[in-house]
Amino acid sequence: MSPAYAFPSPTPLGYFAALVGEEDAFPLFEAAVSIAQDEYPDLDVQQVLGDVDQMLSRVRRRCNADAGPLQRLRTLNQFFFRDMGFGGNVNNYYDPDNSYLNAVLRTRRGIPITLAVLWLELATGLGLKARGVNFPGHFMVKVNLPNGQVVIDPFTGQSLSREDLSERLEPYKRRNGLVDDFDVPVGLYLQAATPRDIVARLLRNLKEIHRTQEDWLRLIAVQDRLLILLPDAWSEYRDRGLAWAEMGDLRLAVNDLEIYVEHSEDTMDREAISQRVKELRRALN
Repeated sequence: MSPAYAFPSPTPLGYFAALVGEEDAFPLFEAAVSIAQDEYPDLDVQQVLGDVDQMLSRVRRRCNADAGPLQRLRTLNQFFFRDMGFGGNVNNYYDPDNSYLNAVLRTRRGIPITLAVLWLELATGLGLKARGVNFPGHFMVKVNLPNGQVVIDPFTGQSLSREDLSERLEPYKRRNGLVDDFDVPVGLYLQAATPRDIVARLLRNLKEIHRTQEDWLRLIAVQDRLLILLPDAWSEYRDRGLAWAEMGDLRLAVNDLEIYVEHSEDTMDREAISQRVKELRRALN
């Protein structure tokens, strides 16, 4: 009789690393769900995937076999935004639970990017050519149809015209001097985001919530994921190092900050962080 071997389960961080390691087979929804394991250690990611598969089966049954893309899109939006009641958490926008897809499924409330990730999973399952869009200040989704493109705000379910999009862009353009001779067409703001970009934006939203709340331990957990996702994002080493300093772990702070100083091309910031490293080293000694 062959001996039985027990293989240890991967850590949540190891599981995340395995998911995001390849560009060609990047499971956006599963990677996004797995982020919640930091807050919900007992979370069964496969159970969440199964629950969404059941949702997909329900919406598929509403589509006629010969339904075209536009009809499938209308059926999905009716199911998602009206029948299921998914929408933006306008009363508590900065609740971290809005960034965890298991919580979004439970409460049916979220922020644009988590609602978009869930909606995209269903849209893709229906055979729609749907992608996420890193629109300034507000994540969107778009669907390519035979007769054109539809852009949807996942926070409200509203389909947005070119005029709507231009109006939303106006404050961003003015803040950044993108007016008159420096103006660019709306279409340039509607480029499809890669799955890696989407997960990075989701993590950075969560990072900003923890930074604002000075929740350094949770912020560091987010930084750990960001650095697995984007190993050359040197500013993330800086931010994790500063968080370690706030936690009082000066050795780990110095390690991260020195990596940033070595690779950063921002001369002024690099000098400021170099000075911070010197202060931390004196404190260590």
